[in-house]
Amino acid sequence: MEAHPDLTRGVVQGLGWLYLVMFAMNFVWTVRSFRRDGEFESLLGFKHLPKAFVWAIYTGTLMIFAAVHLTLRTSDASAFVLKLPEWFKLSVDWLIADPVKYFAASIVLFVLMLVLRRWWTKPTPAWILLNLSLLFLGFSMTDYDFRQIVGKPDNVPIVGMLFLTGFFTWLYFRQAVENDDRAAAGRPVKEKELSQQVLVWPDLVYTELVCMVLLTALLVVWGVALQAPLEEPGSSVKTPNPSKAPWYFLGLQEMLVYYDPWMAGVVLPLIIIAGLMAIPYIDFNQKGNGYYCYNDRKFAVVTFLFGFLPLWVAMIILGTFIRGPNWNMFGVYEYWDVHKLEVLNNVNLSDWFWLDIMDRSLPKPDATASLLAQTGTILTREWLGIVLTLAYLIVLPPLMAVTVFRNYYVRMGFVRYIVLANLLLFMAALPLKMVLRWVFHLKYIVAIPEWFFNI
Repeated sequence: MEAHPDLTRGVVQGLGWLYLVMFAMNFVWTVRSFRRDGEFESLLGFKHLPKAFVWAIYTGTLMIFAAVHLTLRTSDASAFVLKLPEWFKLSVDWLIADPVKYFAASIVLFVLMLVLRRWWTKPTPAWILLNLSLLFLGFSMTDYDFRQIVGKPDNVPIVGMLFLTGFFTWLYFRQAVENDDRAAAGRPVKEKELSQQVLVWPDLVYTELVCMVLLTALLVVWGVALQAPLEEPGSSVKTPNPSKAPWYFLGLQEMLVYYDPWMAGVVLPLIIIAGLMAIPYIDFNQKGNGYYCYNDRKFAVVTFLFGFLPLWVAMIILGTFIRGPNWNMFGVYEYWDVHKLEVLNNVNLSDWFWLDIMDRSLPKPDATASLLAQTGTILTREWLGIVLTLAYLIVLPPLMAVTVFRNYYVRMGFVRYIVLANLLLFMAALPLKMVLRWVFHLKYIVAIPEWFFNI
């Protein structure tokens, strides 16, 4: 991708259409606010001013933005199109181009999402967050490098997926907070209070037909308006840089940075699938079945959302928009320079132990020795990593059973608890290995290339 800061007429008019859509959305919201939100007792010296007045000013500003962008000539773009300041772009790149800061920020946002769920699920804060995200997208599209990444035909659906993920996460917490309040007040949950039977025919089938027709129309418009992400025929002598998997596998591809292929591509995915299949058999909590809630199933909700949002969706974002040439990390406003070099000095745990701690050469098996002697040398070299791995999988579950998970062990029994504990430990292994790589430059805890076995 070649750096090119100019704004074309198509980009400017595209932003105009975005602001026009936002104007229409907020016009409807202003009418809703006028009918429901009431008045300010006092605002800037004015008495009984409708709260919708603030939204009316914002909506009018969006209309002006839309009109200016749709009628602007290309030569006037640099003077009138609103752009993000350089300090903001540098700050964003500083935050997300570093894996430690990126993962820390995703964890902080995840915790804030849980702690502030009663605030951000209210209609007005949620609408403000939606507008801020759309404005961020619109202003960022004035940056050429951001536009090159986000505007790729195969990346556009991922942007839409992020908005859909945010909407359905909001919808869940909105329903859960309402049911938690109902339960605290001694009232039945919303699903039971408003329950009614709906016939499959014609009610459900008719609804599905309408959805199918609307989705088909959307796909037709999408296919006409957006170019298909077709590239040149594959060649063994020329591969894309970066060479990326489809978006739904980018989480797995990111795991390959920290684990061997057999672990990241086989073991962990199989454990994820087996864990999802095992959930109905290890779940002892009868609450939360058939209705939304949070307080009744805090552990299950937090565990699932942590695995889905920071460890899966955030990894997809990382692999799509931040991983660039040579699999280096770039800011979203940074030019993808193929010549960018990041010095990596990752070491195995056995290297660190024998070379740095013991100040001795690394034991190496003699190719002429017997298999038993070679095995003994390898186990001697990797004993520390093997002990730590076994302690992680064998010692931690009983320790958790008598401390933080004591109630779970009593209620679940030995077999179900062991399954749950090991699933949690395998899920925690990914962020743990990521932190070890970033902080200590640790490549493998157990490194046995002679057997193609690395952890």
